[in-house]
Amino acid sequence: MDRERLYRTEAIVLRRSDFGEADRLLTLLTPEFGKLRALAKGVRKIRSRKAGHVERFMRTSLLLARGRELDVISQAEVIAAHPRLREDLTRSTLAHYVAELAETFAPEGEESRALYRLLADTLDRLDTEDELQQIVRYYELHLLEIAGFRPQVEFCVGCGEPLREERGPYGFDPPRGGVLCPRCAPRFPAARPLSRRALKAMRFALRSTYPAFRAAPFSLQTIQELGEIISRHFLAILERRPRSLAFLSELTRASRTGGEPEG
Repeated sequence: MDRERLYRTEAIVLRRSDFGEADRLLTLLTPEFGKLRALAKGVRKIRSRKAGHVERFMRTSLLLARGRELDVISQAEVIAAHPRLREDLTRSTLAHYVAELAETFAPEGEESRALYRLLADTLDRLDTEDELQQIVRYYELHLLEIAGFRPQVEFCVGCGEPLREERGPYGFDPPRGGVLCPRCAPRFPAARPLSRRALKAMRFALRSTYPAFRAAPFSLQTIQELGEIISRHFLAILERRPRSLAFLSELTRASRTGGEPEG
């Protein structure tokens, strides 16, 4: 094979679909080339050597050959398998969610090292740690920052004044992409109430490392409120809810009631 056609990259498998009789089409996130699609030939055959190295959410070292329409995976070696992300329903659902967001915001054919590192770290944490909501909240906020949609948490998006420590409640206005001071919040019908604690959590997550955010004494109620606000921010940006978020909401409701998610 012509060596000029070959290139190596590390990649995270975001999505896969069957292609032809024995192949799979993979959507990958790479640090050097952003989002790309590649063909894993023969990977659905029982004796395929690549099959165990290109499962969804795996971080893998790849050798690819450039093709006319699709690049083809020649070699694959797993770096991080993340087995719990396929075995545990809650972790799997959250992994689908963070991967879907990465696929939505990742550029095609352009360097995306910050997003790649953020996703790789997040999948590692979802696979090994138990603070699942904190992991996802931190990921969401830093993904927004990388993608250029960082929520405004320093100045009121209504009057432009610096946000001061007040009893609140504040507001979060998705169309304006940020926080409203307690005086402006009632004037904007699209704004959602935002507690002082949730504002502190949002600010701290954006300013801190993940270990510092994980160790901070924010209550589960505050983290859940933060998740609701961030979800509305994504809805305003994308004009739709991420597909995996619907199942995640159903899973959360089922866990609270002791039932099973539908579907």
